[in-house]
Amino acid sequence: MRPCLAPMSLALAVTCAAAPAVAAPQPNLLSLGAGVVVVVEPATYASWPVLAILDDDAASGWACAEGRTTGNVFVFELPEPSTFSAFEFDTAGIDQDGAGARDVVVEVSASSATSGFAPVLRASLKDRADGQRLSAAAPVEGRFVRLTILNNHGNDTWTELMGFRGYGTQRQPKPLGDISGTYDTSYSKFHLRQQGTALVGCYEYDEGVFEGTIEGRVMKLAWTEGDGHGPAVFVFTPDGQSFLGHWWHGTDKGLPAGAWNGKRVSTQVGGCPHWSGSVAGELHKDLAGSGRARLYGILFDVDKATIRSESLPTLDEVVRLLATEPDWRLLIEGHTDSTGSPAHNRTLSEARAAAVKAYLVSRGVEEARLTTAGLGAERPVADNATELGRAQNRRVEFARR
Repeated sequence: MRPCLAPMSLALAVTCAAAPAVAAPQPNLLSLGAGVVVVVEPATYASWPVLAILDDDAASGWACAEGRTTGNVFVFELPEPSTFSAFEFDTAGIDQDGAGARDVVVEVSASSATSGFAPVLRASLKDRADGQRLSAAAPVEGRFVRLTILNNHGNDTWTELMGFRGYGTQRQPKPLGDISGTYDTSYSKFHLRQQGTALVGCYEYDEGVFEGTIEGRVMKLAWTEGDGHGPAVFVFTPDGQSFLGHWWHGTDKGLPAGAWNGKRVSTQVGGCPHWSGSVAGELHKDLAGSGRARLYGILFDVDKATIRSESLPTLDEVVRLLATEPDWRLLIEGHTDSTGSPAHNRTLSEARAAAVKAYLVSRGVEEARLTTAGLGAERPVADNATELGRAQNRRVEFARR
């Protein structure tokens, strides 16, 4: 085995010309980047962990403990109730002949990790083939997915699976509440401020800072410390008091570099000497320094240019910033991930940038200070092959003119 993004109120929604309708590929709901948590796992070979089938990378995978080739059961918890239309399996990269998962059962439960499961797929997988997409037999909604690998293609020692993905629809998450505060985490104290759906903060190691988005219980961040940087994803408990998470280096994909878990110890944000303490502060620092700033936390309706109401406090931070710098003029750039055609992505990003401008103007910013551009997926900052990477690429940037 080998080691291994506008309204002043809900009644005054600012929208712009919609991009032409296209059939956008469904997201992979069974991904670490989508906030999936492993709650039950079978006996496993140490360097081929269960996380490897959820990491959007068919080159890494799971293997059973030696000799435990049959009846391997996994249960995954999703952040929100979901209804699956199809599942996909990868087995081309297995390490041992005959070790690829063969007969599988997928079940979904709305109640718990241990009960209420209804079968949605029974199938036999091909030997050594990636992208084996199989339709779900029934539209069962749930928050827990149980995968049972009954057997393999004949190997007596190892059963292996390189990727497991799920496609369908997920309920729009409800806001968790203000998660601002100080957390004890795997990497020292974590000072987090939430403003709308935008997150900024710092942690007490090597001048670490982060920025990102909270959507429901899932927090997606980009961290920077010293010479290092990368993405991270965290899933909060329903009470918002603690989280489980993973982080990656740079643009790496596949297995995460490590776990990053935390528990809130104070509702006081606190801070670090190297951090401004707010979204407006970080935007000011970046725009004054490099002339460019990236803003996450501006959420839109799916494939539309309608700003979601929970993101308006984030844009109010931009209004606050511009009030302090009356001579600044900004270019507002819309960026998308690579889902959809280049023409569609450019039109959508143009409409989203225009919606941001319309909201800022509605809040008193002089229109002549703002221009817009839609760049589609031309300038990715992360790997579009993963759910977490696509989330980082869907963003708004500001540039001083």
